[in-house]
Amino acid sequence: MTHHPGLLRTAPLPMETTSSLICRIASRYGMEAKALRSYWQWRNYPPGHDGGGARADAEVLLNAAGRQLLACLCGVEEHVLARALPSWGQQDAKLSAGKNGVPAAAWRTGGAVAGPVAFGCRLCAARRTGTVVRVVRYAPRWERVCIRHGRWLLDADADQPLEHLDVRGVPEVAAAQRRWTGVARRAVRAGAEPERVFALAYAVVARWWEQALHWERETIWPRRLHQVAGGNAGDKLERWRIVGRDAVVFPEVVAVADVLLNPAMAQLVWRDSGAGRPRPLPADGAFCCRLGERVGRGWLGPLAATDYGGPLTSWMGAVIRLRRGAGGPPGYDNDPWWLRQEHQPATMAGQLRVLGKEKKAPGSGTMWRAAVPAEQRRLITSAIDSAEEQLLQLRGVQTGPTAEVARRLLRGLGHSAGLIENAWKRTAVAAVNGGVPLEEVARWVDMPVEVLSQMLAAAGRQDGS
Repeated sequence: MTHHPGLLRTAPLPMETTSSLICRIASRYGMEAKALRSYWQWRNYPPGHDGGGARADAEVLLNAAGRQLLACLCGVEEHVLARALPSWGQQDAKLSAGKNGVPAAAWRTGGAVAGPVAFGCRLCAARRTGTVVRVVRYAPRWERVCIRHGRWLLDADADQPLEHLDVRGVPEVAAAQRRWTGVARRAVRAGAEPERVFALAYAVVARWWEQALHWERETIWPRRLHQVAGGNAGDKLERWRIVGRDAVVFPEVVAVADVLLNPAMAQLVWRDSGAGRPRPLPADGAFCCRLGERVGRGWLGPLAATDYGGPLTSWMGAVIRLRRGAGGPPGYDNDPWWLRQEHQPATMAGQLRVLGKEKKAPGSGTMWRAAVPAEQRRLITSAIDSAEEQLLQLRGVQTGPTAEVARRLLRGLGHSAGLIENAWKRTAVAAVNGGVPLEEVARWVDMPVEVLSQMLAAAGRQDGS
């Protein structure tokens, strides 16, 4: 088959996905994207969401003949496409089987190819291309604000219809993006990778976001959230807390990153630790108090200081170990910017999947580990592990006091069940106290309202609340 250069030139946008460009080429020629894609020989099927439907972050890898075909169709030289499309030079084992110059392609998800994928601003794309079409491009979270049009550009990997949030009513979000440029330069001067600094600050603030439902003095985030939700999140608050989180907390993320890079703030951590005379970090430590002030919440210091086991206290511990010279060889334990896997925030896509499962079948979308604090998770996990070990012992017993082993096993399992039940009760109490309607909590746990009310009342009496 002979391929002729495209009659209508379609230039790639910076950091665009190849899949997005193919869709725009098809639109330019008045074709369905599926019809244009038939020019390539596909090695697999396009990625989709669990509930069906194509993923907006789907990406395409091409073999040499496939890249030549794309260049012809859009009327753009290959070296230009190579500069604009992050996936251009990516190879795939499935494409190596292409023979006789047949254009071949393979589907991937964008996040597995070149990093986070977001929607582009349609208004900006229209200014550059003359047509209003969807654009999908690679963009880190510190580049999600379209300053010109006041839009926060959302992740493209989630199963939800919105491409952007209107942040014109919260100018501090755009201001934070402008501020990040200076913070990133400061990170480089300090010998730190800006991406890792941002990731740690993002984890710190995302943890605060989850705790903020119980912060009576928190007024900034609710105002912003309602604003980006169009004025009022209404009865979809739970969903808006997921979709709007990254935009709402972005100013605090940049502020925290700036604080963590400040040597004077690190010095406060050292002083709070007792410097040369080690002591536990106090709840009224100067560092956390100053940190609260820097994010516009003078009352936050003690809450942040006593949130043990989180990414902030991990950073503080690494700073202290480095100052004491007790760090040992290079590694995660003395690297302030090391972010543990358990501290990485849940993505919007992941949270929406859980929420969808909860709506369809209450209790199916949330594992107990996600509903209890880290300290309780450790106790419960330890008890379960102990019970499992005893179960293995029981299975291996051929002679001897089998009944005693069985009794130990049952005691271990009973203790684990009690811990889980108590954690569940505390979670339900916190949800009701946090303003979640009792009927909604009852639906989550699949229990009659009257029974739940009696159980929570009993749990409250036991806790002294």
